[in-house]
Amino acid sequence: MDPIDRRKFFEHTALAAGGVALAATAGCKDAPAEGATPSAATPAPAPSPPPPLPSVRVSPLGTPWQTLDPFLFCMHHRDAYPKGDARMAPAASLAGRQIGQDFSARDGWSMYHGDVVPGFPRHPHRGFETVTISRSGFIDHADSLGATARYGGGDVQWLTAGGGIVHAEMFPLRDSEADNPLELFQIWLNLPQAHKMVAPYFKMLWREGVPVHRFTDEAGRVTEVITVAGALEGRAPGAPPPDSWAASEDAEVAIWTLNLEPGARWTLPPASPGVTRALYVFRGDALEVAGVSVAPGNRAVIDAQHPAPLVSGAERCEALLLQGRPIGEPVVSYGPFVMNTREEIQQAYADYRRDGFGGWPWPSDAPVHPRARERFAVHADGAEDVPA
Repeated sequence: MDPIDRRKFFEHTALAAGGVALAATAGCKDAPAEGATPSAATPAPAPSPPPPLPSVRVSPLGTPWQTLDPFLFCMHHRDAYPKGDARMAPAASLAGRQIGQDFSARDGWSMYHGDVVPGFPRHPHRGFETVTISRSGFIDHADSLGATARYGGGDVQWLTAGGGIVHAEMFPLRDSEADNPLELFQIWLNLPQAHKMVAPYFKMLWREGVPVHRFTDEAGRVTEVITVAGALEGRAPGAPPPDSWAASEDAEVAIWTLNLEPGARWTLPPASPGVTRALYVFRGDALEVAGVSVAPGNRAVIDAQHPAPLVSGAERCEALLLQGRPIGEPVVSYGPFVMNTREEIQQAYADYRRDGFGGWPWPSDAPVHPRARERFAVHADGAEDVPA
């Protein structure tokens, strides 16, 4: 497998407000005395008009999901992996699969670039960040800095590739008695030119520390919002890596997952003018966004400066929100490298072929940890990080 072949992983109506105030005129308790001049009635105050609804543009999703600046794209993985064998590989036949390039979703799962354990053996990145949100299953990480980790089930890894890193992302099937479903989002977030060549860095946001907000509407229906980046109601998640575009408050980067009960209502709060906002509906029958129905498998691009009322359909609905101020710089990408010019892409390939961005300290291109090893991270400086 060519380690540079990583790219295959990814690619109302307004309510009328006026004319509803009617003055009650019948049944006055005290009539004015004879000859007295009646006083003028005080008119009832007009109701405040509702806030304007944002514009909403709906388009179907491709593979990968299309995103707006400052994001590059998003990939949603859902794999119904079977039981794992002694190697934490699928305890199932691999016949009919193109091993090393298996994106078939045959029987509900793919091997991707893995040949024993599913996943993505070592491959390089330069010039952007990956934000990997695990929802079920496990991911084993190893990189060219000597760092390693296992995470899953709600944990988030935020990796700044910067000037260049090589890493592996494998999906060990740890359960030998039951199926091993895997679900994750991998979001590519661009870096501004000034930070394209910073030192690589990764950070774990363990699920125990990721904020979960629950909002109950007037009918008692609940909306759950998990915030990976971006404050909500004054509560901020863990800080992103220091060189991330999201580290700037002015960037207003938000990465949220929304889970609405059937019929639930909740309103997305507004952001500043100029901020991009897109909502990716991936589960349920429909989500009404500011009066516009959005079916699963579609993206709604929303004017972020106005509140956006959301109403779930007859089924539970889930969506991913990606928001941020555009970086507004040229984007030139090829495979696993994202830079500003074609010359910088050529230099990235030359640098990688020369020294592999520092080499690969692991005995395998697709390292996995022992089955019994629980969630952890060891950083390049040797510091160990475990969930609280």
